[in-house]
Amino acid sequence: MTIGAPEIGYALTVVGLALAVWGGAAAVTGARSGRLAFVASAERAAMAVWALVTACMLLLVHAFLTFDFSIRYVAANTNRGTPFYYRITALWGALEGSIILWAWMLGLFTFIVVLRYRRRQPELYPWVLSVMLGVLAFFLLVMAVPAPPFERLTPVPPDGRGLNPLLEDSGMITHPVALYLGFTGFTVPFAFAVAALAVGRTGEEWITITRRWTIIAWY
Repeated sequence: MTIGAPEIGYALTVVGLALAVWGGAAAVTGARSGRLAFVASAERAAMAVWALVTACMLLLVHAFLTFDFSIRYVAANTNRGTPFYYRITALWGALEGSIILWAWMLGLFTFIVVLRYRRRQPELYPWVLSVMLGVLAFFLLVMAVPAPPFERLTPVPPDGRGLNPLLEDSGMITHPVALYLGFTGFTVPFAFAVAALAVGRTGEEWITITRRWTIIAWY
């Protein structure tokens, strides 16, 4: 069988899932043993996962723009008459694509946590990274098994079904993105809360650290 966008996208998803699982486990191992090499490996895994999810998202956008109906999700959510901008927003027009957007944002926040806290919160940080990667692994598992966005469709239809007419609105360009930013943003305070429990620092410190994240996610 010819290897195309569906196979490449699925392979990227599976590799991202494996790296997220490894990174989460490595971060816990580093936190418990004090071996910084494991934490550094988890950091590299987090960055690689975000890059892989970014590649998945760009691949799916390209499939929408080029009417690649060999991907079931593309055929189900666009057709040759779909305007250009709705072909992009169709990325998050149904479950499978929404999971990619969610995973991408979560990967981005994990990347920001790595850059911002690896030096400032050395005790909490490995546990925070582990929780973030664990949540990210869950969404990658959803992408790999129950809701694969790169499922191949055979035979390839000459045209797609088209986007749900209810979603052909300018609000689709910004509303889901803003909504998901808030949802995924709350993962950071959650990760710090779990980390505080793990190290026994259950005072208000983790709340102070994540106050800005909570405000951004809420609004």
